[in-house]
Amino acid sequence: MSKQATPRALASDEAKVVLRNVRVSPIKLNYVAALIRGLPVQNALTQLTFSSRRISNDVKKALQSAIANAENNHNLDVDSLVVKEAYVGKSFVMKRFHARARGRGAKILKPYSHLTIVVKEEGTK
Repeated sequence: MSKQATPRALASDEAKVVLRNVRVSPIKLNYVAALIRGLPVQNALTQLTFSSRRISNDVKKALQSAIANAENNHNLDVDSLVVKEAYVGKSFVMKRFHARARGRGAKILKPYSHLTIVVKEEGTK
């Protein structure tokens, strides 16, 4: 008499990873996500390794985690994985204050983001 298991949201040939509360703006993170979208995972890892953007190292770790999820949890072939989706969502924004001249203040916004990567096993023929 237990609760019914939640059905799997992804297809059987897909694996997903979610990186939450990354300290970068969603616009900047989306540049890096667009860099790997649709690529085979080996090419995507190469792109992220040689990218000059600061956040690309965290995106690379998330992609490696998605590859490990696909291999260990879903028994997918690592050599035939492709980045199906890489999308960015907004998280919270920390609001700070910078004191300025004559008693004024300037608003400083420190945005956070969420990153979701879905890898899919392409049919090897």
